[in-house]
Amino acid sequence: MDFQQIIKKQADFFNSNQTREIRFRIEQLRKLRTILKSHEAELYEAIYKDFRKSEFETYATELSLIYNEIDEAIRKLPKWSARKRVKTNLVNLPARSYIIPEPLGVCLVIGAWNYPYQLTFIPVVAAIAAGNTVVLKPSEISPETSLVIARIINENFQPEILVVVEGGIPETTTLLEQKFDKIFFTGSSRVGKIVYQAAAKNLTPVTLELSGKNPAIVSANCNIRKAAKRLVWSKFLNSGQTCIAPDYVLVEEVAKKELLSQIKIHIENADYSLENSNYIQIINEQNFNRLVELIDLQEIYCGGETKAFDRYIAPTVLTNVGFEDPIMQDEIFGPLLPVISYTDLNEAIGLIKSRPKSLSCYVFTSDKQIRNKVLNEISFGGGAVNDAVMHISNGNLPFGGVGDSGIGSYHGKAGFAAFSHFKSILVKPFWGEPNLKYSPYSKLKLNWIKRLV
Repeated sequence: MDFQQIIKKQADFFNSNQTREIRFRIEQLRKLRTILKSHEAELYEAIYKDFRKSEFETYATELSLIYNEIDEAIRKLPKWSARKRVKTNLVNLPARSYIIPEPLGVCLVIGAWNYPYQLTFIPVVAAIAAGNTVVLKPSEISPETSLVIARIINENFQPEILVVVEGGIPETTTLLEQKFDKIFFTGSSRVGKIVYQAAAKNLTPVTLELSGKNPAIVSANCNIRKAAKRLVWSKFLNSGQTCIAPDYVLVEEVAKKELLSQIKIHIENADYSLENSNYIQIINEQNFNRLVELIDLQEIYCGGETKAFDRYIAPTVLTNVGFEDPIMQDEIFGPLLPVISYTDLNEAIGLIKSRPKSLSCYVFTSDKQIRNKVLNEISFGGGAVNDAVMHISNGNLPFGGVGDSGIGSYHGKAGFAAFSHFKSILVKPFWGEPNLKYSPYSKLKLNWIKRLV
């Protein structure tokens, strides 16, 4: 593909002002929904080839979220895109003041492999809703889903509105050398830095959805059984290949034994196996080998079984883990869960704060003071109290990181804002203007300005 030509065609189409029409945007969103719905069988087949991911899990964690984003955007777009009147300060009277949302232009969206539909299409929904054109680059790490995304989009959309570009590092590098009006990237912090540097050369605004080591804090006074059940589900969903999964658990020492016991029970009850479609594969051999190397046989509480041929790693809980261990140095991104005890909450919070800011944080407690202490003292992208991961399902909550875990946010109205510029306008009549700001200046005018400003 000639990337420069693609971008030029999209820029020309954008400058024709067609995308500024609300009706046009809604038509494209409805079209996207129709295309996805009509090709669901192919989407299920492709993701199964990449992950052995079931239809149930694909719909629940991917397609349903996309459909909800589309439906909300269609329903609320007239309100989001309307100009908003704001107060005019005294010094500018008589006048009216407005904020007008406007699209940015040609946008590049780079998707992620771990949820290849959700993390690819939800930013696209936001970009189209805001009135932009989109060049979409799915992750090459999940090749089958990349292929089906490219085919169904490129066969049904005009390339000047939405086009999919496939490829690996060379193609992505070439894309990043082009001038875009917005870049949206989901992936690792390492690659995020590369994207950020490339964008800076053209002063292109970015949204970076990255990741990090997400802590889960469990106090002894919570419902340990329920906490364990929710931790097990959120950690081993997608075989732990979830950017907002709990990366490790800090549990109050007196509750550690009970929590471990309950975690083991809920893992057994969930029946995590590839055969019954309750579990998925590790994405590739490289990630499988990386994860296997992190398993210290002396630290296994339960699990630990691996099958290289199937890229299968059983849900594995590790104890007696120290913060200096290899597994605690980087994000795990797999089905390994270190459980570490603490006796002093202040020390536990201090350990978390000594590390880069995480994308998510979870606290399980029945104590309002503990809850507020964690929420007020630890900086993180977003999270939950007495649950994990589910905050992503609420479109009213902006989703994004902070510090090393990301820049900017999206979902719902926040997604519309991420792909928009909010233009400030002051409208003044030709009558009723005082002569204070014009020269010649005087002491009297200065006194009046001091009163007014």
